[in-house]
Amino acid sequence: MAFSSTLNHEELTFPEGFCWGAATAAYQIEGGWDADGKGPNVWDTFTHQGGDRVFRNQTADVACGSYARWEEDLKCIKQLGLTHYRFSLSWSRLLPDGTTGFINQKGIDYYNKMIDDLLANGVIPMVTLYHFDLPQHLEDQGGWKTGAIVEVFDAYAQFCFGTFGDRVKLWITINEPNVLAFFAYEKGKFPPGIPNPGTGAYQTAHNMIKAHAKAWHSYDSLFRKKQNGQVSLAIFSPWVAPADPASVTDQEAAKRAMALALDLFAKPIFIDGDYPAVLKSQVAAMSKKQGFLSSRLPEFTEEEKRMIKGSADFFAVQYYTTRLAKHHENSEGELNCLKDINVEIFPDPSWQVSQQGSWIHVVPWGIRELLKYIKDTYNNPVIYITENGFPQGDPAPLDDTQRWEYFRQMIQELYKAIHLDEVNLQGYYVWSLLDNFEWTDGYSFRFGLYYVDFDNPALPRFPYKSAMEYAKVIQNNGIKGPL
Repeated sequence: MAFSSTLNHEELTFPEGFCWGAATAAYQIEGGWDADGKGPNVWDTFTHQGGDRVFRNQTADVACGSYARWEEDLKCIKQLGLTHYRFSLSWSRLLPDGTTGFINQKGIDYYNKMIDDLLANGVIPMVTLYHFDLPQHLEDQGGWKTGAIVEVFDAYAQFCFGTFGDRVKLWITINEPNVLAFFAYEKGKFPPGIPNPGTGAYQTAHNMIKAHAKAWHSYDSLFRKKQNGQVSLAIFSPWVAPADPASVTDQEAAKRAMALALDLFAKPIFIDGDYPAVLKSQVAAMSKKQGFLSSRLPEFTEEEKRMIKGSADFFAVQYYTTRLAKHHENSEGELNCLKDINVEIFPDPSWQVSQQGSWIHVVPWGIRELLKYIKDTYNNPVIYITENGFPQGDPAPLDDTQRWEYFRQMIQELYKAIHLDEVNLQGYYVWSLLDNFEWTDGYSFRFGLYYVDFDNPALPRFPYKSAMEYAKVIQNNGIKGPL
């Protein structure tokens, strides 16, 4: 069925009960890196080693200071009128060496207070178990490269479900496992900082999928009946369109790009427990050409496929931008998971860049295309957009008109996806509540709805224009007035 892409409404009202949220991650905002018994994580180690791995050798030792300033964050949440707040638990703040052998009560107390305060103010928490900050002790034992991590992650997940699940009903096991696999273990740009081209991303993705599925089954069998919550994982994905829509080779290239970007994780979990056929054949053929005795993409056993299939209660996706794709043969046989699919991916030069040096091009229609793709490919699941954001440079103007326009257009596209395409979208989380430590970009990009003055020891928060406009959207459950 074809749908119109136009809107004739004077205002865009979203379905009753639609979730309006904002998101953060523990390492990016908390600070207190060694406070109250917290153990070191891989980002503590990575940033303390220096060597220009991070913009101006910045760290998140202090960041937004949220560990000591939760009340200030809560004020921001209340000022926005958020219905939902997504945050992550610091694994090593709860379990300093990553295992349940030693439990840090101060960490439990901190997150208990957050959860209780949110609920007391009518805000529903969505809690991420793991957002890139693996305890250093576990990395020293092989981290995500070793199969042993599956049981360790499951034990951590069970600890969190048991400790917080009486109040938390929305869980994300792993944030952007595809981004982590590629930047940490393929490229070595994220900790542990050791590149493993051609193998690292696949190996760690394989273990993360199994770890997620194992944790989901633990929730399903041990906690669901009593707690009645839902569990998924959050997958980062651009929308990838053919560079020439009339070209069959470009169409096929775009499909392969989406298979690597989204379906590598989504198909096993939501469809059949196994990787996309096109990826399996591409990687096998390239591996053979490179002299490998077997494919660099590992295989799941039949038992693992049964465990993985159906191990998610909703589809969580994180969209920022769109890319174009065309066929490009990897004739050099370079070891690189992006080269395995014989695709060149690039932005349209006419697209506006959100910020000088940013990878985010402003392509609002891409979010609608992505949502339609998920609906059609994954049997019309309940979908949450668990991140969508727009960076400003530093210093950033509080009157962030350009950014609000990005959000406004995104919200329009979400409305179209729900009302014209009948996508089962139930929530939208802006990235991020606060300006924060943006991984290897340090504090050079500001994604917050609230400006944080990092030069002031008190780390005060000030609302951007986009915060005040987003608050109106939440209050009205949509956009009022002329579009």
